[in-house]
Order: sequence, then C-alpha cells, then structure tokens
Amino acid sequence: MNAILLAGIWGLVMMYSGILTKTNQALRPMAIAGLILLLVVNVAEMNGFSLLSINTRDMLQFTRYGFMFNNIVFFSTLIYVLLSGPDIEAVGTNPAEYFALIFFILAGVSLVTSYNTLLMLFLGIEIISIPLYILTGSDKRNLKSNEASLKYFLLGSFSTGVMLMGIALIYGARGSFGMENVGVVAVKGFEPFMMAGLLLLYISMLFKVSAAPFHFWTPDVYDGAPTVFTAFMATVVKVAVFAAFLRLFNNAFASLPDYWRMTMAVVIVLTLFIGNITAVFQQSVKRMLAYSSIAQAGFMLFGLFSYNDYAQEGLLLYAAAYCLATIGIFAILSKMKDYTFDGYNGLAKQHPWLAAANTIFLLSLAGIPLTAGFFAKYYMLASAVKSGSYLWLVIFAVLMAAISVYYYFRVIQSMYFKPAPEDGAGTLAVTPRFTIILVLLAGLVILLGLYPQLLIGPLYF
Repeated sequence: MNAILLAGIWGLVMMYSGILTKTNQALRPMAIAGLILLLVVNVAEMNGFSLLSINTRDMLQFTRYGFMFNNIVFFSTLIYVLLSGPDIEAVGTNPAEYFALIFFILAGVSLVTSYNTLLMLFLGIEIISIPLYILTGSDKRNLKSNEASLKYFLLGSFSTGVMLMGIALIYGARGSFGMENVGVVAVKGFEPFMMAGLLLLYISMLFKVSAAPFHFWTPDVYDGAPTVFTAFMATVVKVAVFAAFLRLFNNAFASLPDYWRMTMAVVIVLTLFIGNITAVFQQSVKRMLAYSSIAQAGFMLFGLFSYNDYAQEGLLLYAAAYCLATIGIFAILSKMKDYTFDGYNGLAKQHPWLAAANTIFLLSLAGIPLTAGFFAKYYMLASAVKSGSYLWLVIFAVLMAAISVYYYFRVIQSMYFKPAPEDGAGTLAVTPRFTIILVLLAGLVILLGLYPQLLIGPLYF
C-alpha cells in the first residue's frame, strides 16, 4: 500500500517541480531519490514494516510474491533512469512531466500486483496505459511517434472495452467484482456469462502483453515511440502486466477444465513462432527487439500455462533477467545514430566495454548459460515438464530459442567482426559514468545467471 501512495505522491512532486524549478538539472536526482525511496519502502513493507496502514476493504491483497515483483520493477526503473535519464530529458521540452508519468505508471504497477477485485485490476491497467499513450507520442515533431501514439491509443482503448465487457459479464454472473467469486468457476458447472466474461478478460490481457494473435500493435508502436520510452514499455510495463495476468490465472482459471490449457498452448506456439521468425527478417535493431519482445512474452506465458512452483519462481527470474538485459540494450541503442545492424559495425574497437556489456545482454536474451536468461528459460520449460504433459510444446520452445540465437548474434557479429565506418558515423557520445553503470549491470546479469537463488530465495525467507 505504501508503494502505491508514495509513487502517486512522488509523481505529483515531479510534475510540480517542473513549474518551480527553472532548470532541469534537479529533475533526474529527484527521480532517482524517489525510486530509491520506493524500493526501500517496498522492501520494508515486505518484511512487515509499514509506514501507513489503510483498510482497503479487501480490494487489495498484499503478498510476498507481489512485493517481489514490485522490487524487480522499481529496481529496473532505477537502472533505467540512471542509464537513460539524459535521453528522457532530450526527448522534448517537458522532462518533469515525463518523470511524473513514469511514477504514475509505477503506482499502477503496484495496483496490478496486489489487486483482489476486478475493479482494482481495471484501474491498475488503465493507470499504466494512459500515461503510456502520452509517452509514446511525446516526440511531437516526429510523425512516426504521433502515428504510434494514435495507434496505441485506439487499439488500447478497444482492448479496454473488451476487458470492461468481460468484467461486466462476470459481475452479471456472480454479482460481485471479488476474485474469491471469480475463482469458483467450476463449482456451478458451465455458465455462459461467466465463461464469456473470462474469455474476454483473457483476450484483453493477451493484448496487453502483446501475445499472438493480438500482437499487431507492438512492432509499430515500439518502433515509432521514442527509443528511451520503448525501453520502458518493453520491460517494466510488460512484466507488470504479466504479474496481473498470473494473479488472475491463480484465482480465476485454476478451477477451469483442462481445455483452457490447450488454448494457452496454441497462443504460446503462435507467439513464439511469429515473434522469432519475423525478427529474423528485420533490418532495424529496434524493430527486431520489438519482435523479440513478442517472442520473450511467449516464454513468460509458460508461467501461466503451468502455474506450479517452478512457474512462479521462474516468472520472477524471467522478469528480472529480461528487464535488466533489455534496458541495457536499449540504453546503448538510444545512443546510436543508425538503428540498423550496420550501425553496430566496429563498436568493439571503439567502445570495447560497451560491446562486451551488450554481448552479455544479448546472450542473456538468447538464453545462453552463465547468464540470467538461461535459468529464466530453464525454469519456464521445467515448469511445463513438471506439469506432466505437453512435452511437444517444450521441444517447440527450445527450437524457437535456437532460432533467436541467430538474430541476436547478428548484432554481436556486427560489433566484433565488421569494420567501423570510416566517417565515424558509428561513434557514440557516452560518458564514463554510463559505461560503468552498464558494465555493472552486465555483471549483475551474470551474477543472477550463476546464483539465481539470490532473487528466488527472498520469496521464502
């Protein structure tokens, strides 16, 4: 509860600081201080130390698992601001508002990791989505940014309508928004309104996590949005919605017959296939990462498909591994003048530390051993094996992971095995501070790959 309140209050502070301060120099330190405070408050509440206690009338339910998700999101956002803060300020003339919107999104994230009614789920999703529409179109001088914002707004509004219709049907069937009523699906047998409501909720959540066949908005929106905000959308926002999705499945779908798992298996197959195969043919690294994020969503869907202890632990690890690696990759990409693969030519000679860190991030996304991405994928696939069926789905996922190695290694090939352009077009303007943070982040990705229990252990102790 404290994280929700603090994120909202700090968002207001950031918004009004843009009026009170004449320069933007104080904005980034204020945002960093707010994120550190959010992380500290959330860790304290997870361990039983609460600054403020409010009776939510059981509309919110705070669990250790939800607090762990919040920790991952807040820490990832802190790294994001440390690396990309200057790029956020360079997007337009209103950086205070951009930081404020990010904090409002974090308030929504704290809601979707702790909701106990469908009403709170809806509010959390909308608090996340509406600021994103603004951030997507923040580069007003760029037609692609305006187009991406409009497309995201229209399709996002449509998916919200689908979600509301589903909630309305569930309310009609149960007379309550409470998750305890949603969870007893199978008790009264087949109920048309209930099943239709759950199906609409299912579809709207698949849209939010950009799973196939509801992924069509993702490449255009990610490509058109300012790169620095694409990084935030593709990481923090995506894993937060997965937390909401998992919470819904835990309550609503646990009692459904086995046929829903086949529908999820089909969605996983489509998501992995479309995301990986389409990424192979991209010439823009930014667009390739957009399709890669679709493929990564396919792996995270295994956590919903299996829903056992491996799946829950694995989704936490996957959220951390995916966020840290992707934020690092986008931080480097935002410094590039050329977003094609050729833009990375000779990077290893000009900036060896950046190239090494970028290689670790790419290897993690590909699921190579000794990186956090390896154990993240392992836990996801092991959860499906432990469920005792659908072994063919695990084999298919391994094949798709092998395909993903190709397009990730294209970037590595450009950095290490192709000459730098003679005109110096690939030279990056980076500071020593940026390089140090990036290298430390790469070290953290390896550390989680060697000792995943560092993240999973606090879930139980």
